[in-house]
Amino acid sequence: MTDEYIISPDTRREQRLPPNQVRTLKWPVLDASGPPQIDTSTWQLEVSGLVTTPIKWSYADFRSLPRVKVKSDFHCVTRWSRLDNEWEGVSAREILKRVGVRPEAQFVLVHAYEGWTTNMPLPDFSGEDVLFADIHDGRPLSLEHGGPVRLVVPRLYAWKSAKWVTGIEFLDRDHAGYWEEMGYHMRGDPWTEERYR
Repeated sequence: MTDEYIISPDTRREQRLPPNQVRTLKWPVLDASGPPQIDTSTWQLEVSGLVTTPIKWSYADFRSLPRVKVKSDFHCVTRWSRLDNEWEGVSAREILKRVGVRPEAQFVLVHAYEGWTTNMPLPDFSGEDVLFADIHDGRPLSLEHGGPVRLVVPRLYAWKSAKWVTGIEFLDRDHAGYWEEMGYHMRGDPWTEERYR
């Protein structure tokens, strides 16, 4: 059962498209090497680092957590935007509440299958519209789009919305993720075109 419906602040902007973005009605599939093989019976989400209560959730545990729906736009660094997505899953704030983030934690490194990672400042991760989604537009999130669970950070470029998530690590300093090490921006704000370093 979904407990809350959240509308991302960016969907309320008069101008919905960030600079140099083009709207698409399709949902392009982009990844570096294709989707991994994932078995939900062994999938886990591990929360570690600077927290008072490290946790590991199975897929069933994750699905039993309080849920939210989020309406948001989705902006890819490759210059397409898909508006009015409806996501469902577990909010980042719910996870923060359960693990007790320590005061020295300032950044988050999100881990995914096959060694993928992405980073962000804690304030971006803890936004009201950030969630770990397993449903998109009323349907289970497909593997090609990051299922069973992907992070969704609506106010940053979509590469920050890591597919195939397996872990969340809280850190006291910023640590570049996969695409950031390849030259993408450390933060990725689409409204100021933080595409590359």
